[in-house]
Amino acid sequence: AGLYLQGLTGATWPGLCLEDGTFKVRAVTRNPVKKKAEELKQKGAEVVKADQDDEPSLELALTGAYRAFIVTNFREHCSKEKEIAQGKRLADLLKCLSLRHVLYSGLENVKQLMGGRLEVLHFDGKGVVEEYFQKVGVPTSSIRLPFYFENFLSIFKPQKAAQGDTYVLALPMGDAPTDGMAVEDVGPVVVCLLKSPEQYVGRVIGLSAGKLTEAEYAAVLSQQTGKTVKASKVESRSTTKAGSPGAKEMAAMFCFYALKPDRNVDLTMKLNPKAHTFPQWVVDNKAAF
Repeated sequence: AGLYLQGLTGATWPGLCLEDGTFKVRAVTRNPVKKKAEELKQKGAEVVKADQDDEPSLELALTGAYRAFIVTNFREHCSKEKEIAQGKRLADLLKCLSLRHVLYSGLENVKQLMGGRLEVLHFDGKGVVEEYFQKVGVPTSSIRLPFYFENFLSIFKPQKAAQGDTYVLALPMGDAPTDGMAVEDVGPVVVCLLKSPEQYVGRVIGLSAGKLTEAEYAAVLSQQTGKTVKASKVESRSTTKAGSPGAKEMAAMFCFYALKPDRNVDLTMKLNPKAHTFPQWVVDNKAAF
């Protein structure tokens, strides 16, 4: 959610499942010889090859499983239609295979919620898939992720001002709070939910480790890094017409964030009591700033 960091959303949970010891783990990948896959195999996971566009390979990979964590990757192809097709293919297959519990990394169908006034493609497709899982009767829980703290190390990293020693944080949210979370803290939530399906089947769980405004994020960065970081005070609605189609979609996402979608800090901390707050995360990543 927010900005999808390719390969990171599901990267930690198989290893955590292996460490937890509750499940036998089958990791599904298109490239079983890549480094992360080899590392999981060495830790005891069964690594199998499959592709979300290839139903026979998916059937072979999922047969015999009784719980699954499913992630579709819009950023790989930037097609809402393709993401929906992949999600529906998985839902139909999981229904046929009678899995006991499926955890899906979903998001809101913004276009539907806003009556067509706002469209966020990488949200909307996942929203359609969420609805389809429920429609076909797969026992599903959905997690909806917030803005990743890691985005402050890349596209939203504070930039040096033209003059002086000040850095500018350009998070286009004005005074509206933005939910955030560290990528590494998603894995423990996934493991917890997979271990407690009876409590969460049928539920949509919005995740967040904290709700900070742009000025509050800037203040934390200043305090923890020793640099002077100032908020840009740019409103999300002022960026909706700017730049490329990708930039426009990102701007629309921030417009939706400004409407304060449901993300539950208390439940997130219950599912992962060790989840980092933003100040804790900045301390751990101070050298990267």
